[in-house]
Amino acid sequence: MKKSLITLSLFAIASITISCNEAKEETVIEEVKEVIKTDGLAADNAHNSMNSLDWEGTYKGTLPCASCEGIETELVLNYDNTYKLVRNYLGGNDALEEEESGTFTWTEDGSTVILNNKSDSANHYKVGEGMIWLVDSDGNQVSGELADHYILKKK
Repeated sequence: MKKSLITLSLFAIASITISCNEAKEETVIEEVKEVIKTDGLAADNAHNSMNSLDWEGTYKGTLPCASCEGIETELVLNYDNTYKLVRNYLGGNDALEEEESGTFTWTEDGSTVILNNKSDSANHYKVGEGMIWLVDSDGNQVSGELADHYILKKK
């Protein structure tokens, strides 16, 4: 709200200045744009999963598996950008459990975490309210009948 009021005030000042002095119109508009850009007063485009959601925590679910009954998965994301991933392959080899940890980074748009130390391609997770989705490296979610099987829910 405060940012909106500041933005409106800046535009009001610019409008008054412009109407009083036509010669400076272009300069004032550029100055207002620069203030908005540098002070972060632009629209709510800055809100994303990284800075708007309570994403830190433990996520659990069972992901699809081509060679087993499913992959019981637990992913812990920490505020210091570290993670712990535990996967248990269900079915024929229930004893197979993998555990790894490392660091993660956020995509530029702040919507997806990338597990940096992952040994396979399942390292991109789109973060939502109370859940994360395993997505491909382009950030695309699985669609169709199996879409709900690529979700880990926050515990």
